[in-house]
Amino acid sequence: MDFLQRRRGLLDAVVFSGGEPTLQNGLKQAVTEVRELGFKVGLHTNGAYPSQLGKLLPLTSWVGMDIKSEFSDYAKVTGTPSSAEKVRESAKMLIASGVPYEFRTTVHPLYHTTNSLLKMAEELRQLGARHYILQEFRPQGCSDVSLNTSYADQGLLNDSLLKQIGAMFDSFSVRHA
Repeated sequence: MDFLQRRRGLLDAVVFSGGEPTLQNGLKQAVTEVRELGFKVGLHTNGAYPSQLGKLLPLTSWVGMDIKSEFSDYAKVTGTPSSAEKVRESAKMLIASGVPYEFRTTVHPLYHTTNSLLKMAEELRQLGARHYILQEFRPQGCSDVSLNTSYADQGLLNDSLLKQIGAMFDSFSVRHA
């Protein structure tokens, strides 16, 4: 807070990120204190804790939410049964909140195919999502050896796929590695 106090007028916003911030008991208090200093608040989340997200949404200026896979395969990616239901609930809540947001998916051939990416985009569109981003996986800095050794750019993000997904949303882009 001392650092932020000195940065008033120099910074516009503070983004709470890393791991899963909604796991932290003191997050709402920290967000409130940051707002009281006059900063906007951003939140990066995986949507696993909808009750926490619901308490934070009125305090945020922007939310970036990771969507790991199509909902039917969510437990395969997260290793957590019932994770899809919680993420779907969080996504609906975020869309309904009116808070500016982006949904984003990091694409990896171990978890995604052209068909699964299309299905995931369609699921988000059906929820009412208007903003979506696909991110290319970057093996640099990833400590999970299985992800790095199984990674090969298989051209999943081809022009045809991107055109189909892009037509589903008001804003769509790809973040290249």
